[in-house]
Amino acid sequence: MRTNHPRNKTYKYDVYSCQKHFFFLIPRALPIILGLSDSWLSWRRSILNLQNQNLPDMLHQKFFIWLKVKNTKDLPTTLNILSILVELVSAGGGRRASFLVAKGGSQILLQLLMNASKESPPNEELMVQIHSILAKIGPKDKKFGVKARINGALNITLNLVKQNLQNHRLVLPCLQVLRVYSANSVNSVSLGKNGVVELMFKIIGPFSKKNSGLMKVALDTLAALLKSKTNARRAVDRGYVQVLLTIYVDWHRHDNRHRNMLIRKGILQSLKSVTNIKLGRKAFIDANGMKILYNTSQECLAVRTLDPLVNTSSLIMRKCFPKNRLPLPTIKSSFHFQLPVIPVSGPVAQLYSLPPGVDDVVDESDDNDDTDLEAENETENEEDLDQNFKNDDIETDINKLKPQQEPGRTIEELKMYEHLFPELVDDFQDCDLISKEPKPLVFEGKVRGPIVVPTAGEEAAGNSGNLRKGVVVKANVSPIGDEGDKKPTFVDLAKEDTKDNDRTLQQQLGDQNRTISSVHGLNNDIVKALDRITLQNIPSQTAPGFTAGMKKDYSLPLTVVTCSKVCPHMTTCGNVLFEGRTVQLGKLCCTGVETEDDEDSESSSSVEQASVETCDGPTLHDSDLYIEIVKNTKSVPEYSEVAYPDYFGHIPPPFKEPILERPYGVQRTKIAQDIERLIHQSDIIDRVVYDLDNPNYIILEEGDILKFNSKFESGNLRKVIQIRKNEYDLILNSDINSNHYHQWFYFEVSGMRPGVAYRFNIINCEKSNSQFNYGMQPLMYSVQEALSARPWWARVGTDICYYKNHFSRSSVAAGGQKGKSYYTITFTVNFPHKDDVCYFAYHYPYTYSTLQMHLQKLESAHNPQQIYFRKDVLCETLSGNSCPLVTITAMPESNYYEHICQFRNRPYIFLSARVHPGETNASWVMKGTLEYLMSNNPTAQSLRECYIFKIVPMLNPDGVINGNHRCSLSGEDLNRQWQSPNPDLHPTIYHAKGLLQYLAAVKRLPLVYCDYHGHSRKKNVFMYGCSIKETVWHTNNNATSCDVVEDVGYRTLPKILSHIAPAFCMSSCSFVVEKSKESTARVVVWREIGVQRSYTMESTLCGCDQGKYKGLQIGTRELEEMGAKFCVGLLRLKRLTSPLEYNIPSSLLDFENDLIESSCKVTSPTTYVLDEDEPRFLEEVDYSAESNDELDIELAENADYEPSTQEEVLSDSESSRTYLP
Repeated sequence: MRTNHPRNKTYKYDVYSCQKHFFFLIPRALPIILGLSDSWLSWRRSILNLQNQNLPDMLHQKFFIWLKVKNTKDLPTTLNILSILVELVSAGGGRRASFLVAKGGSQILLQLLMNASKESPPNEELMVQIHSILAKIGPKDKKFGVKARINGALNITLNLVKQNLQNHRLVLPCLQVLRVYSANSVNSVSLGKNGVVELMFKIIGPFSKKNSGLMKVALDTLAALLKSKTNARRAVDRGYVQVLLTIYVDWHRHDNRHRNMLIRKGILQSLKSVTNIKLGRKAFIDANGMKILYNTSQECLAVRTLDPLVNTSSLIMRKCFPKNRLPLPTIKSSFHFQLPVIPVSGPVAQLYSLPPGVDDVVDESDDNDDTDLEAENETENEEDLDQNFKNDDIETDINKLKPQQEPGRTIEELKMYEHLFPELVDDFQDCDLISKEPKPLVFEGKVRGPIVVPTAGEEAAGNSGNLRKGVVVKANVSPIGDEGDKKPTFVDLAKEDTKDNDRTLQQQLGDQNRTISSVHGLNNDIVKALDRITLQNIPSQTAPGFTAGMKKDYSLPLTVVTCSKVCPHMTTCGNVLFEGRTVQLGKLCCTGVETEDDEDSESSSSVEQASVETCDGPTLHDSDLYIEIVKNTKSVPEYSEVAYPDYFGHIPPPFKEPILERPYGVQRTKIAQDIERLIHQSDIIDRVVYDLDNPNYIILEEGDILKFNSKFESGNLRKVIQIRKNEYDLILNSDINSNHYHQWFYFEVSGMRPGVAYRFNIINCEKSNSQFNYGMQPLMYSVQEALSARPWWARVGTDICYYKNHFSRSSVAAGGQKGKSYYTITFTVNFPHKDDVCYFAYHYPYTYSTLQMHLQKLESAHNPQQIYFRKDVLCETLSGNSCPLVTITAMPESNYYEHICQFRNRPYIFLSARVHPGETNASWVMKGTLEYLMSNNPTAQSLRECYIFKIVPMLNPDGVINGNHRCSLSGEDLNRQWQSPNPDLHPTIYHAKGLLQYLAAVKRLPLVYCDYHGHSRKKNVFMYGCSIKETVWHTNNNATSCDVVEDVGYRTLPKILSHIAPAFCMSSCSFVVEKSKESTARVVVWREIGVQRSYTMESTLCGCDQGKYKGLQIGTRELEEMGAKFCVGLLRLKRLTSPLEYNIPSSLLDFENDLIESSCKVTSPTTYVLDEDEPRFLEEVDYSAESNDELDIELAENADYEPSTQEEVLSDSESSRTYLP
C-alpha cells in the first residue's frame, strides 16, 4: 500500500518481488542487512523481513557493519559480507562504489588485507574477494594509492602475484589492483623497484587462445606502470621495446577475426607509454618500430572497429618521428624593422637580446610530452570537470573589478585631441544646410519608418548596379529638393539619391565594363603571364590604336604591350587598364578565354552579359584609385606588386557555401603519408621552389612545378618546398620583430594544370585548435574566373584537416615551454583552369589600401547636406602610414541655436577594428557598418541623428600591410597594450585611448564602445562584455555575488542583436572579466574610462551552427550584414534607453531586464604564444586523431577515433553548392 505523502511512503514486497528488486533494495538496506546478519542465511532472513519496514528510515541507522568486518574472526561471515559487497558494487556501478568509499570502505578493506596477509598461508578465497572489491572501489578513491602505500598493501599484492603465477583466479584480481596502485606515480616507482615490470613480461606473451583475459589485464597494468619514466627506462634497458613489437606483430597476424582487439590495443598502449621518454623513442626507431606499425596499420581495413589500433599506432609513430627544426635559417621574420625604442622587458626585448643562431634549437626533452599527449587524446570526465571547475584567471578582487575612472593624462595633455572633435565647436555658419528656417527643436523619432536593413539573403531591388542597398555612390552631389521646399522628407531624399545613383553608377563602372568586355576574349596561353601587377617605374611607351579605357592620368610612366590582332567584339585593341603605374596584365585580347560557351564568347551578348554582371560588382571598388593609394602605402619589404584580388575587387558569390563535412579517414591518410616520408625517404623530392630568405633562388621553369608569390600587400608566405610531384610544404612568415604567430596566409599560385589534385601543407601553424577540423575551408580567388565576370573569393579544398606535426618549436619560440610542436593545415585543391593565376587566403583579405579606397569613395559620394562625414588622421604608425579616424553623424537641421545644441549633445558611439591583422573578418564587418551609416536609408538617417560616431576602422595598419597575423611592427599584441601604451611603440593605441580619455574629460563618455574582432575557434558572431556580478558568480562565491548591485544594461545591446542579427548568438556571449584580459581594450575602456557598454564583438572565421545561416560558412555578405545590423541595434538601444522620446511597445522595454544565463565557461588563460583575446574555444577538437564517436568505453579509453561523418567525400565543386533563388 502506498500513501500520497512522500514521508508516509511504504513499500511491501513478497519473497519474489524482493528477489526481483534485489539490486534496487541493497544500497538502501545495506546497513541493516549487514548489521543484523552473521551468516548468509541470516542475511536472507533480513531481506525477507523488509516487508513492513520503511526503507528511508533505515538510512539513518548506524553503519557499524564496517567495524564488524574489521574485527570479525568469523571467516565465513567475512567471506559472505565481502561477497555481498562485490555483488553490490558490480550491479551498482560507480555510484555504489563511491558510496562505499565515502563510508571509509577502502581504508577498512586495506586493513582487512593486512590482517589476512598475516595468516600463513593466506586464505585464497579471502584474498580473491578483497582484491576483487578493491579493484572496483579503488578508482573512485582519489587517495587510494596513498592509503595502500601507507598500509603496506603494495608488496602484499605484488608478492601474491609472484607466488601464484599459475593460479589465474587469484592473479587476475591482484593485477587489477596493481593497475589501480600504479595510477599513483610514487607507487609505480616503488613497484618497479621490486620487479613488477619484469613480472608483467612473464605473464604476457605471444598469441594464445588461453587466458586472454589475464593477458588483457596484465597489459593494462604494464601500460600504467610504464607511464613512470623510471619504469620506462627500466623496460628500455632490458630490451622490452623489441619484445612488445614482436608480440604485437604475432597477435596482429593471428587475430584474423579481431576477437582480441583489447589485447592488441593493450600492447600499443604499453608502447605509447614507453615512448614518452627520449630513450624509448630511440629504442622504438632502432627496433624498426616505425615500419612495423606502419605496415600493420596499412593492413587494417578502413572500418571503425579497427580505429583504436590504427589511431594509437599513428599517434606512436608521430611521436617517435624524429623532431626537426623548420627548414629556415631563423624562425625570426624574414623582414626586420628597427624600432625607435627597444622595450626593457617582454618578448621583443628577449628577441633582441638573443645571440645569433640560438633562436630555434630543437629540444627533444621529455618535458611536457606526457601532458601534451594525454591532452591530445583523452578528455576528463565531464561530471568531475563540472564539479571541480575553477578558473584562476577570473578576477576575484572586487576593488579591481569596480570601474574606476582614471584620468591618466592631464587636461593640458588631452587638449592635443581638440582638433579631432570639431563637431563640438563648429557653428556651421558657412555650410549649405537643408533648412534655413528656424524651427522648434522637436525630435522626430515617432514619424520614422520601420527599421529595415537588407539581409544577406535579399537582392537589391530597383538598382541593379548597386549591390549595397541604400549606399550613395555619387562622385558629385547636386542640390536636393525644389527651391520652394527646402526640407524634403527622407523618403524623397532616398528617391532622388537613387536616381542620381543610377546615373553616376554607369559612369563609375564604365571602365570596368569595358575592361571585362575586352578581357572576355583572353587567350589561355597568355593568362599565365598575368602573374602580378607591378608598381615599378618603367619608361613609358605609347600604344598604336589605343583609344579606349582611359579615365585618369596619374602622371606616371606607362608600359604598353601591343597586339595587332583584330578582335571581333572590340572596335579598338589594347591592353592598358589604366594610365599611371605599370600594369603587366599580359595581352588583353587575342583568341578567347576559356568559357562555358565559345559561341557566346564571340558574340556581342557576351559583352552585355559581362556588363550586367559587372554592374552587380562592388560599388566602393575602384581599381584605378586602388593603385593610386597603393603608391603611398609604406611596407617594410617595399612591395612593388599588387595582388589581382585586391585590384579587381571581390563580390559575394551568388551561391551558398555549406560547412564542409570531412570524409571518414582523411586525417589518418594524411598522417600516414607524412610517416611515409621517413620510411621511404628516397621518394621525397625536397626541392625549394620559393624562398623569401634567399632572393637569389632559381625559379624553375619546368611545366609541372607550381609557381608561388607573396610579395604584395598583406601577403604571407615565406618558403615552399616540393615534397612529391603534386604536394608542397608551405612555411609562413613570423610577425615582424617576432618569432611566432603563424596563422594568416595570403599567397599566389600559378602554373597549374586542371584535373590534378594538388596538396598544400602549411606546416608551421601554432594554435592547438582550428575550425579547419570543423568544416572551414580556405579561400581561393581565380583570375580567369574574375576575367569571366566572377570576381569573388570562394571556399575550396577537400581532405582538410589540422593536426600536430613533427616539426618542433624551440623553448624560445614557445615562450619558455619545452617540447612544443607545430601544427599542419593540409588541404587538396583541383584547379579548374590551365595556367591560371590563383590566390589562397586564410580568410577574405582586406588590405589597408582597400580601406583607404573605401573611405575615399564614401567621402566623395556622400551628401554633405545630409551627412556629416569627416576623415582625419589619428596618428602616424611606426612605418609612416596614417591611421584614419572617421566621424559620422547627421548634419544639423539648420545653423540656429536649437539645432546646433541638438547636434552637439548627441551621445558618442566609439568603434574600432582590426587590431589583429589576421582577423580580416573584422574589417568586413566594419565595412558593413560604414556603408550603412553612409547610406540614404531612413533608418540610417535616424541613427545619424541619434549619435555621433567616432570610428578607428584599422588600429594596426602596419600589421595589416606587412602580412602579420597578430602583432604590429613592435612585435607586440596591440590589444594587450591599452593599460600603458607607449606613444613611440604603440601610437595608434596611445592616441585611440587619448580620444576616449578626452571624451571622459569633457564629460562626453561614449554610450557604447565596441572593438570588432575575429574568432578562429568558435562559430557564429557574439560579444564579450564586462560585468562585476557575473565575474564574481563564476568564482562560485554566491554570497559575494548576491551583495553586488549592478546595472544590467550591458546585456541590452547583445540581447537586441540576438533578435535582429541572424548570425549573432547570445548563448556564446560572456561578460566575465579575466586577469589575463585586464590590458585589452574592452576591459580598460570599461574600467578606466568608465564606459559600461564596452564590448568586443567576435565574428567567426568559419560559419554558423544556429539560426538562419546554420550549416553555412560565413561570407562577406553575412559579415557586412552583421555590421549593418549592429547599427540597427544601436538605434533600438537608443529607443530603449530613451523611451519617452519614442512611441514604442512597452514589451520592448523588457530587453534590459530579461537576463539570459550565459552558458559560456571561462577556461584557464592561454599560453604566451597562443595568447587569445577571449575565453578559449570549448568545443572539443581532436586534432591528433579523429575521435568524436561514443563507442565502447573499454575500447574508447585513451584511443583516437574517426569523426562520425558521411562516408562519401564532399568536394568543393559547383555541384556541392546550393544556389540562392
